[in-house]
Amino acid sequence: MERFLLTAAGVNGLLAVALGAFGAHGLKSSLAGAADAAQRLEWWETAARYQMYHALALGLLAWLASRIAWGGLAVGGWAFLAGIVLFSGSLYAMTLTGVRALGAVTPVGGLGLIVGWVVVVLAALRMGRG
Repeated sequence: MERFLLTAAGVNGLLAVALGAFGAHGLKSSLAGAADAAQRLEWWETAARYQMYHALALGLLAWLASRIAWGGLAVGGWAFLAGIVLFSGSLYAMTLTGVRALGAVTPVGGLGLIVGWVVVVLAALRMGRG
């Protein structure tokens, strides 16, 4: 479990940096003519920021997995991963396509991220018992 979580953390951290850099440099020029360019760039920045936050959260789960044996950590890992894909992924897709209907997926991803954080809290409470 630790290896999986740490790998997921690394991959998502790498992607967040790369996509954030693309948004800051390459994307600005391609959206320059769009009437909603500023809004779309803001979506991209939010997606990259939340992806990085939750890459770090996956690293936290990897650390927790090295300290306690609890199957709930896998649930948290999958919740964070699903949350990243749905939350950040929908924002990336909205930015690239301009299709605002994709925003309906974003709150579902946010729920996944919240579930992941609930698992962190539960894991911390389990550590306190040991």
